[in-house]
Amino acid sequence: MAIEVKRTPKVKTAAVTVESDLQQALGKAVAEAAERLNVPGVAAGVVHGEAEHHAFYGITSIEHPLEVDESTLFQIGSTGKTFTATAIMRLVEAGKVSLDAPVRTYVPELKLKDENVAQSVTVLQLLNHTAGWDGDFFEDQGDGDDALKNYVRRMRTLTQVFPLGTGTSYNNAAVALAGRVIEKVTRKTYEKAMKELVFDPMGLENCFFFPNDIMTRRFAVGHRNHEEDGDKKIDVERPWRLLRAANPMGGISANLGDTLKWAKFHMGDGTGKDGQRVLSRESLELMQTPTAKLPVTLGDSVGISWLISHVGPLRLVGHGGTTEGQLSAFQMVPDRHFAVVINTNSTNGAQVHRELQRWVLKEYLGVDEPEDQPLELSGDELQDYAGVFDTDSAILTITVVDDRLEIDAEPTPLTLRLLKKMGRERPPKEPPIKAKILTDDQCIVIDGPAKGIKGQYERVSGVITGLNLSRLAVKRR
Repeated sequence: MAIEVKRTPKVKTAAVTVESDLQQALGKAVAEAAERLNVPGVAAGVVHGEAEHHAFYGITSIEHPLEVDESTLFQIGSTGKTFTATAIMRLVEAGKVSLDAPVRTYVPELKLKDENVAQSVTVLQLLNHTAGWDGDFFEDQGDGDDALKNYVRRMRTLTQVFPLGTGTSYNNAAVALAGRVIEKVTRKTYEKAMKELVFDPMGLENCFFFPNDIMTRRFAVGHRNHEEDGDKKIDVERPWRLLRAANPMGGISANLGDTLKWAKFHMGDGTGKDGQRVLSRESLELMQTPTAKLPVTLGDSVGISWLISHVGPLRLVGHGGTTEGQLSAFQMVPDRHFAVVINTNSTNGAQVHRELQRWVLKEYLGVDEPEDQPLELSGDELQDYAGVFDTDSAILTITVVDDRLEIDAEPTPLTLRLLKKMGRERPPKEPPIKAKILTDDQCIVIDGPAKGIKGQYERVSGVITGLNLSRLAVKRR
């Protein structure tokens, strides 16, 4: 169904008594981007020194609409990986976990396809995407307390894409294993341990994992933007429920206030509710210190879960997230005690995130994020970048069309089998992604919901062997 969402943005200021020009401008920027890009609902917030600016726009669902407000829960997806990492750091400070210890110290039953990797992989390598096995494994293990245990048991089937510690490729499965470390060390379920280690001491009263906790509150529903016969349309995405075994990867739903509180904690001195010590300042800084180089899609480097990038003179520390039609943007500039959080409920939300982040950095901090300039290459010059690239979850067929590349993505047979097993339909066919080449063998998406996303081609002895679009896709032909 086609829908045109028109809502007056609601703007709120906390910690300041006089509404500022910036606060009002934020509300207008949120509304303009959401209306133009057909995103039903947005909750956006900025931490600027001692001030907070909040802006809420639109509705939670096109089918059963409620206004998005300060209480609305959004799925924050992989932003939740930083919560898992923070819980691990609490266990490190308690002397119960070592980042450099083999995972088998805590999960002795761990089995992987490569026994040497199973013996050697460390806790840190689970949190900085250097484990090297296929990371997009989403097999449903049910809703019982043994879901994560059973998920880790099934990890023995995952392909080792590159040798342990020799590269980076975004790895959901590794973070699920980190969640199992938490379970084993605390002798509690992951969710109960997170409540005791993170939510309660930090006063995060609006962070939840389970649908039974969320459905009694105001919550956002994901949507999919698409075109049909030339018309722009939007549909509710289903299922809403996430796999319980995926909770360490990104199963948290939270409101804007708690995500801003999360930003302030990680830019602060490590104290939580009522001045209670949660982490040392040294541990917070260690989490934001590079531990591995990242593919350009995700930033410059990764610390302990945090993704680190630079815009002009600014060092950005953040981690976004994506679930079924819900997207979270989360960026901090710790050196300026500045953060921006944007939660959206449709697939076009990624474009809203990029536009608003660029706007916020310019208007609040006076820093312009430069536009990327693709190279003008001929069809013959582009042929080097074409071919078939795949992971265990997707097959990318890249062809040359005029002066650009087109990337056609198809789920692998394994992915289709997993979807069928979970009672889900094959995802709708998406149009090819249009991309161009930047310097240093980088590529950039030039149109559509993924506009602005970058990838990095990899070469060995001058020959292209793979494309890293956060996940490493190996060239097959």
